[in-house]
Amino acid sequence: MARYVVSQLGRFLLLMVAVAVVTFALVSLSPVDPLQANVGQAALMSMSEEKRAALAAYWGADTPMLERFLAWAGDLLHGDLGMSLRYNAPVAEVIASRAANSLALMGVAWVASGVLGFVLGVAAALREGRLLDRFVRGYCFVLAASPTFWVGLLLLMVFSVWLGWFPLGFSVPVGVAAADVTFADALHHMALPAITLSVVGVANVALHTRAKAIDVLNSDYVRFARARGLTRREALIRHGLRNLALPAITLQFSQIAEIFGGSVLVEEVFSYPGLGQAAVTAGLGGDVALLAGVALVSAALVFTGNLAANLIYGLVDPRMRPVRRQKEVADD
Repeated sequence: MARYVVSQLGRFLLLMVAVAVVTFALVSLSPVDPLQANVGQAALMSMSEEKRAALAAYWGADTPMLERFLAWAGDLLHGDLGMSLRYNAPVAEVIASRAANSLALMGVAWVASGVLGFVLGVAAALREGRLLDRFVRGYCFVLAASPTFWVGLLLLMVFSVWLGWFPLGFSVPVGVAAADVTFADALHHMALPAITLSVVGVANVALHTRAKAIDVLNSDYVRFARARGLTRREALIRHGLRNLALPAITLQFSQIAEIFGGSVLVEEVFSYPGLGQAAVTAGLGGDVALLAGVALVSAALVFTGNLAANLIYGLVDPRMRPVRRQKEVADD
């Protein structure tokens, strides 16, 4: 286990370095001018050359990418993510203030999409070829081909504009002090963005679970169980759920990256102040320090999800435990 932990830690460090380098390189190659994006073209043209030079030095627009990266990496080794020029605050504070909103939104959507997708996939397999199966497949095919932002706009128009059941955006009521915001208020504002992420994320889990459940129902051990008098549902629940769990876990944890990517679009549609919205603001404004910080946090989140999946495999199936796999490789 110690060897496995060390290897995963090495992979994590390499991932962080790669994400940081790619982020700085992309921002440097981007055509976005941070001065024009944050000051405005009219205001920039009216400034003197000395003022433009001072602003360029402040934003690091005239500093080579390698020099900026080395300075930022040196500060990072001391626990400093840098200063967000867009928000005029330390990157760590900006991320901390928005991480709670994003993690709550993604967590609710992740759990809801996984549970609903698994249930729909099993139900469709048990009713293969019938009306429920056709409905689930049609629902999944339509949503799998639908952009997340389009689904968000559609739900916003129906449930916020026409029906008025949910607020139009933001994470708290407008004009209410932070101390007066209740949990119910925050939940009400988070509901529609979470529903948007959930209904889109259901498709892959449901379709893959359905296909695997059909294979299990056609297996020899389920046929033997049915010969003993069990129904299809009873045989699947008693003898097939563990075989369905591994692919479901794989899909569920692999969706963390998709959930985070979808949350960027959803937060923009619903003006939800989270990490996704901060990343878009940083990218459009050339705020490389904030964009790199958000990229590192998202990469760490995805890596943690994949690591958790590997550890949960061992709980579901002892043959999948990392220590056992490494021992088998060593014996070979």
